[in-house]
Amino acid sequence: MSGGVDSSVAAALLVRQGYDVHGVTLQVWEHEDETVAASKKWQERGCCKIGIAKFVAQKLHIPYEVIDSRQVFRTGVIDDFLHGYAGGITPNPCVRCNERVKLRGLLEIARERGYEYVATGHYVRILEQHGHLGLHRSTDTKKDQSYFLYRLNPAWLSRLLFPVGAMHKPDVWKEAESLGLPADELKESQEICFVSHGDYRTFIEREMPEAKKPGDFLDHQGRRLGEHDGIAFYTPGQRRGLGIAAGQRLYVQAVQPGTNTVVLGPEDALLRDNCEIKDLNLFDRSLLAAKTNVDVKVRYATPATAATIEPVDDDTLRVHFHRPQRALSPGQSAVLYRGDQVLGGGIIQAG
Repeated sequence: MSGGVDSSVAAALLVRQGYDVHGVTLQVWEHEDETVAASKKWQERGCCKIGIAKFVAQKLHIPYEVIDSRQVFRTGVIDDFLHGYAGGITPNPCVRCNERVKLRGLLEIARERGYEYVATGHYVRILEQHGHLGLHRSTDTKKDQSYFLYRLNPAWLSRLLFPVGAMHKPDVWKEAESLGLPADELKESQEICFVSHGDYRTFIEREMPEAKKPGDFLDHQGRRLGEHDGIAFYTPGQRRGLGIAAGQRLYVQAVQPGTNTVVLGPEDALLRDNCEIKDLNLFDRSLLAAKTNVDVKVRYATPATAATIEPVDDDTLRVHFHRPQRALSPGQSAVLYRGDQVLGGGIIQAG
């Protein structure tokens, strides 16, 4: 229970369906400052909204507790985030958090305590096809979060419940109102939880000062265009904050940690028609057997696009996009779909 509308409604639905529900918040970042509780709205008091989660649990008459998961979050998500950017890649902390902290941690707690299921407020569905459980997009395609959950262990699916996955967001809000939840408190976060009070560059500079290591901006011919602040502060497709005066708009094309350089070029040079993905997590292992036509989502905010994938080895797939894609970023996830079914995915590699 994060204190958001989705997990609150998920808990309410399970209570209504007759489950014996126990509310849990994994505290992964800073604790709420109770001394300013009267002057701040819940959504301004930290990452997980413990105050509102506790309020919802009381409304539902279910037990509730907070479990300190900050250390595993630090090592599995924040350190990965910092070292990723410092190494010239663009990591996705929400993907890693679900894989390494939230779902894994909740399932371990459930196993230790003898609970049968773990439920969250994610917009995703688990459906059975041909005798096997599979991960699927949510009914509300605008809210679908399967991109962030593709790294779930397939063996976990039988123990996971996603009560709002078959709902549309307006219906979730109606449920929240019937619970008497304060609608003005339940804002949806669009930011990385641990950098919600500034951009990620400020966070990196504060947590890893050594990342500020100036180097050269280069063009595709290797000519020096200026000086950058450190490769950790740049990602493919970025245009703002370059500080380069040129006759055309320049965009980050590639980050090269080996030489501490950042390559700039025109927007049309950002297009790529293929990439390799590694560190695979597959629900359908047949993808390693032969070429397959799939849909591929290379970032959460863009639609999936048609592609052909072919196996390179047991942990590498080459993706051939039917239409070139803009600003593929090493470290980001490419998630594979067949219709609404999630086939798996992997991490985009440097070209």
